Amino acid sequence: MTSPLLEVRDLKVSYGGIQALKGISLNAAPGELVALIGSNGAGKTTTLKTLAGLLHPASGQIQYDGKSLKNIAAHQRAAMGIALVPEGRGVFARMTVAENLLMGAYSRSDNNKITTDLARMYGLFPRLAERKDQLAGTLSGGEQQMVAMARALMSRPRLLMLDEPSMGLAPLMVQKIFETIRDIAALGMSILLVEQNARLALQVAQRGYVMESGAITLSGAASELLGSDAVQRAYLGK
Repeated sequence: MTSPLLEVRDLKVSYGGIQALKGISLNAAPGELVALIGSNGAGKTTTLKTLAGLLHPASGQIQYDGKSLKNIAAHQRAAMGIALVPEGRGVFARMTVAENLLMGAYSRSDNNKITTDLARMYGLFPRLAERKDQLAGTLSGGEQQMVAMARALMSRPRLLMLDEPSMGLAPLMVQKIFETIRDIAALGMSILLVEQNARLALQVAQRGYVMESGAITLSGAASELLGSDAVQRAYLGK
């Protein structure tokens, strides 16, 4: 059996006097797409921020590629191959699309490969190729989501974490973004996908976890969760 690329054990996170994560455990294998679903305030974004090193756990363990991430700063985690596409996208509004993408490669020094990867991003997101000299702040929400994803991919991550990629997007753009997530997963990258649209998330994922009030209440194969009465009632409107 393949060792997990990411293994989280009994992770607890508190801030503002509130326990946001109450001892969660989850894992992702190399090349696996794992969905984390749940309602607003369940702790999904807190989980991703903690894995990225932006929040510090009170206790618990995070292992990445067999190594503990304790005392490893956010920028060091990025250099190790952990990339986060944050909720709300966070593009550099006054920089062009091309400049935003190059920011994703800031920790790399292999200039020839960076040029190759830039061309690959334009292949993966043809719309960005058309708008590469445009300021990112002038793009539509869907286009900004593409910039944020492409920028993260420019760091050549082994683990890509996506926080609510469909939020605020028109249905057609949501479809495009999720087609691209499938394409990225097909390249063999591990993806941890946080998404309020539970049906979409479970349709693209291999496995899933359901979070409620800072705890994981259900986990299993994505197809099983899609068919679960509890998941259908709570998240699929049935």
